[in-house]
Amino acid sequence: MDRMIYTAMSGASQTMERQASVAQNLANVNSTGYRAEEQRLRAVQVIPGAGSTALPTRAFVIDASTHTDFTPGPLQMTARPLDVAVQGQGWIALAMPDGSEAYTRDGSLHEDVNGVLQTRTGIPVQGDGGTISIPPDVKVTIGADGTVSVVNESGQKNSVNAVGQIKLVNPPQAELVRGDDGLFRLRSGAPATTDPNVKLADGYLEGSNVDPIEQMVSMISLSRQFDMQMKTLTNAQANDQAATQIITNL
Repeated sequence: MDRMIYTAMSGASQTMERQASVAQNLANVNSTGYRAEEQRLRAVQVIPGAGSTALPTRAFVIDASTHTDFTPGPLQMTARPLDVAVQGQGWIALAMPDGSEAYTRDGSLHEDVNGVLQTRTGIPVQGDGGTISIPPDVKVTIGADGTVSVVNESGQKNSVNAVGQIKLVNPPQAELVRGDDGLFRLRSGAPATTDPNVKLADGYLEGSNVDPIEQMVSMISLSRQFDMQMKTLTNAQANDQAATQIITNL
């Protein structure tokens, strides 16, 4: 009975954590460039302390790791000049306020009031020489290698000028960790090196890689699993009360 309580209690707690991850995925079904996450659990035996003669009969269920599904999402055509999607594997580098780098697959870019190329959340895109500034009254195009070029809309319209190149990286997936802001960073905290093999598709955005049907099935399964674990706790309580009653009547 003691072992039953430990297993059911920790299992119910971690099932709730998995339900939170599934809910997070479902909430981001339509988020550009979102990567689905998954909680992976494992059982750990509780080892008695030094000098104890108790047997290791108890086990906890703990969160082993948070896995990220890096499968690319579907490309959606927008025909907007500042929309870009990473083709295949790779990431767009961002210049964070603290001087570090973060990485995203959300290529819905914008200009701020000063012409700095940034994400919808206001984080500047990392260029080959810092942030990328776009002059006023120009037409912007972004090449497959991340080169940002502009053409004057007045005066000499045939003059094409490159104002910067978006930093594109492709570090090993095992070295990437997701932050609380949804952006990815290297586990070491160091900036990733530029990968010339990473290519962009101009006028496209990458959709979320979350499968809503699969996530709904997981949510139903986890709900039933949680109910089963709570029922196990109820049975353990009933058994305890029955045992107490028998001892009392002796």
